[in-house]
Amino acid sequence: MIGLTVSPEVALADEPVKIQAWGLRPQELITLRAWLKDEKGEIFYSRAFYMTDEEGKVDLEHTPATGGDFQGVHPMGLFWALKPVTPFLRLLKRDVIGSPFYVHLELYRHLEITPSPKDIPTIIKVVQRWYASPRVQRVQIREGRVRGTLFLPPGEGPFPGVIDIPGRIHGLIEFKSSLLASRGFASLALAYFAYEDLPSQLENIDLKYFEEAVQWLSNHPKVSGAGVGIISFSKGVEPALAMGVYLPQVAATICVNGTNAINGEALSYGDIIFPAIPYQAERILTTDRGTILVYELMGDPRKPEYHNSIIPVERARGPILFLVGENDQVYNSLFFAKEVLARAHKYGKQDVYLRSYPGAGHLLEPPGLPHCSVSRVHLLPLPLNFGGELVSHCRAQESCWKEILDFLRKNIPCSRQNKL
Repeated sequence: MIGLTVSPEVALADEPVKIQAWGLRPQELITLRAWLKDEKGEIFYSRAFYMTDEEGKVDLEHTPATGGDFQGVHPMGLFWALKPVTPFLRLLKRDVIGSPFYVHLELYRHLEITPSPKDIPTIIKVVQRWYASPRVQRVQIREGRVRGTLFLPPGEGPFPGVIDIPGRIHGLIEFKSSLLASRGFASLALAYFAYEDLPSQLENIDLKYFEEAVQWLSNHPKVSGAGVGIISFSKGVEPALAMGVYLPQVAATICVNGTNAINGEALSYGDIIFPAIPYQAERILTTDRGTILVYELMGDPRKPEYHNSIIPVERARGPILFLVGENDQVYNSLFFAKEVLARAHKYGKQDVYLRSYPGAGHLLEPPGLPHCSVSRVHLLPLPLNFGGELVSHCRAQESCWKEILDFLRKNIPCSRQNKL
C-alpha cells in the first residue's frame, strides 16, 4: 500500500510541515507536486523529483530533491517554490480569518514533466494553511482618522501591542498582523493611503496620523499600556523610524528592507518637516525580461543637500532592528541600514541592530510563504523585480520571523500575556 503523510494537515501558515511517502519500490523516481488556488482563482504550483530509499520511502526532512523547482534537502521546498501559472502574480492572502489556503500535495510515479490534466496522481493529500489561529478576533477599526484592522489573541490580556505598517501597496494588508496575533500580540494592521476614505495616493506623510494610531492602540483595554512595538516594511520604514524618534509610546521598532531618510514624499509632524529626497526616475531600468529595476531610484542621503531628510535615529527611545535582504532589488537596503547603524553609534545609541541575509530579496515574508522575485504592482507599466534566490530567501524568512518575534517579546513591556 502506497502512503503519503503530511503532518500537521491543519496548521498556521508560518508553521513547518513534515512530508513522507512510503510503500513504493526501492530506488524509484517519483514526483511530488503542490498546488493551490488563491482567492481570485489563480493557480500556484511547484514540483520536485525524489528517489526512494532501499525501503521504498521518501522523507523530505532527509531525502534530497534531485530536480524540479529545487534540489537538495528542503522540507518546505514545495511550499517555498509555489509559482503562478499566470506570470508575475504574487500570492497574497486577503481573507485571513474566514478560510485557509488549501494546498494539494500529489504523488506521481515515473513522471519527469509537469503533470497535465490527463495525469492521475497515485495519492493526494490536502493541507490547510491558516493565517490566524481559531480564536483570534478581527476588529475593523474606524477611530477618528485611523483606519485598519485590530487582531486580538484569545484571552483577557493584556497583550503586547504592535502596529504593522506595510510598504507602498494599495489597500489593507492583514496577513502579518493575523499571524502576530496568533503568536500572542495585539496587532493593528494599519492603512495609511488607498483605503476607504484615506487619500487614494501617497502624496505626503503626516506623522500625526500615525501618532493617533499609537495612542488609540496604547489605550485599548486589552493592550498593555507600557509601550507598543512597530513592525514596518519598505516605504513603511520611513514613518516607522520617525515614530520611534518622536512618539514616546513606541517601545521598539523593526524595519524590514527600508531606508534611513525620507524619499519621494515629505514627512511632517506639526511644525517639523522632513523634505523628501527626490526619486531619481531616470535611473529606472528595463531588463531583457521586460521587467523593471528600481534599485537606484533612491537618491544618496549622504549628499549635503539631503541632510535634512535623514531621520535622527539616535533620538529614538527604544531599540531598532533592521532586517535586510542582501539581494534586495528594490532598495539598496543593506547600504541604508549600515548608514543607520553608523549614525546611531556616532551619537552613542547602542541599541540599533542589523541582521542581513545573503541571497534574500525585498519581500521578506513570514516563513512558509513562497518566494516572489518579480510581480506586477500598482501603477507600474511592467512587472517589478524584487530579487532573491529561492532557497536563500526562504531560509532567511524563517530566520527573520524568529528574529521579529523574539525582538518584540523582549522589548515590548507587558505585565501579563497569554502564551500561544
